[in-house]
Amino acid sequence: MATSNTKQAQNKQAGAEQAEAGQSEAQSEAQSEALSYEQARDELASTVKRLETGGLTLEQSLELWERGERLAAVCGRLLEGARARLSAATADRSGDDGDEGDRPF
Repeated sequence: MATSNTKQAQNKQAGAEQAEAGQSEAQSEAQSEALSYEQARDELASTVKRLETGGLTLEQSLELWERGERLAAVCGRLLEGARARLSAATADRSGDDGDEGDRPF
């Protein structure tokens, strides 16, 4: 019976830790989305540098890697948005519908 109670307590603790990790990850993603391109890029560079320096635990390295992946995705989305805005602006200016692809300025 004591073993059963111990396992139940461990399962409850593990569940609480997973819920906390999920909340922390959601908060981190929301914070990433709020960054400007320059902020996300700079934080990504800092994250890479910390990973390259080493001296971290496996868990710390994984957390940094995941953070870097989120930051890279934010940068990618922001760059795509900038490309779309440039395409729309150049299409409006030239009267094209933008189907010609990349043209020099």
